[in-house]
Amino acid sequence: NLVSVVGKDAIGKQLLEFTAAAGVNITPCLSVPFYHTATYFAMLNLDRSLQFGLYDMNILDQITNDYLDQYMDLFSKARLIFFDANLQPNVIRHIFSLARKNNIPVCADTTSVNQAHRLSPYLNRLFLVSCNQHEAAILCECKDEINSPESGIEAARELISRGVRIVVVSMGEYGVCYANSETSGHIPAISTPVLDPTGAGDALTAAVLFGLLNDIELDEAIRLGVTASSLTLRHAGAVLPDLSLEKLYNELVL
Repeated sequence: NLVSVVGKDAIGKQLLEFTAAAGVNITPCLSVPFYHTATYFAMLNLDRSLQFGLYDMNILDQITNDYLDQYMDLFSKARLIFFDANLQPNVIRHIFSLARKNNIPVCADTTSVNQAHRLSPYLNRLFLVSCNQHEAAILCECKDEINSPESGIEAARELISRGVRIVVVSMGEYGVCYANSETSGHIPAISTPVLDPTGAGDALTAAVLFGLLNDIELDEAIRLGVTASSLTLRHAGAVLPDLSLEKLYNELVL
């Protein structure tokens, strides 16, 4: 189930149609006038690295506590909740309240260095947090840069000590670091041609969550995530249309 908001524009309509075609229930999605659908615009260099990004997320302020309360039945039946930190702090607080009432694990993406601090008060209530090394530094209150696999693992373990159950830290050219209370590790970045970096981090998180929901061990779920990220990097667009579990295992990172 997707609980979100779009504008009454062509992009919003297209997004809802695409998401519904993928099998997602979009009934809870709100469509509002006078706002543009949330947009992220990435400018890439000739080597396909990100030069800068622009975003307009103002419409997400239309997701309110009262709006979420309309879908209490969905929260009561959910196996987990996932959100990103673009939501307003009072809405994030309400999500944790709804999750606690229904005993549902909460997962979140820090989204950016500007929003990461919104998750800081809830570290001991997060089942999983997905972040990059800069966002992890904010959550850890680290003074030093996280710029190596060793420091990435250390940051992941620090967040585990602060109460997070599972931590995933994507580090670009340094790969992915992760930890839970029982294990921690690092998977090097895959050498792959980059056509478009947009969406690679989201693919990583989505595949990890899919793995965990299907009782796949964390180490293997992370490998699925890194593989999904690598496949997305090779695709011109933020979402790989034919991504599947079979495709992931055919190209699984060892």
